[in-house]
Amino acid sequence: MLRVPRITERSQVADEHGEIFDSITSSRGRVSGPFSVLLNSPETAGRAAHLGAYLRFDSTLPDDQRELAIITAAREFDCDYEWSAHKGLAQQAGVRDEAIEIVANKGTVDSLTSEEATIINYGRELFQDHRVSDFTFDAAKEMFGE
Repeated sequence: MLRVPRITERSQVADEHGEIFDSITSSRGRVSGPFSVLLNSPETAGRAAHLGAYLRFDSTLPDDQRELAIITAAREFDCDYEWSAHKGLAQQAGVRDEAIEIVANKGTVDSLTSEEATIINYGRELFQDHRVSDFTFDAAKEMFGE
C-alpha cells in the first residue's frame, strides 16, 4: 500500500505546477508509474522527467543499446515496473531475445555479441561493485569513444 498519494490528474496539482504535469503527459501520454508518486514533489518530478526524456529521446546512443542498458539497470535493481515498461521497448528497438533473457535471468554473457556483453557487464559492474573494471571500461571506451 502506498503511503503517498498517486497523482494522475492535472486537477491534483497546484496551478503553478500544471506546466510540469503537462510536460510529463505530453511526452508519455499520461502520468503513471513513478511519476504519479514523484508529482507529490512537482519540482523533483519535472527534473526527473527532463532527465528521462533526454536519456530516452535525445541521447546519442542507438535505441537498441540504450534499451539494453535500461533493462540491465532495471534487472540489477530488481525494479519490476521499469523492467516491464522497457522489455517490450527493448524488443521493438531490436535487442535480441537472447540478450533480454540473459539480462532477465542474470545469466552469463558468453554467448552474446561483444557489444551486448560490454553494455551488460558495464551495468552489472557499476551497480553491483560500484566500480567498473579496467577491462570493461576499456571495452566500452573502444565501443563508444570518449
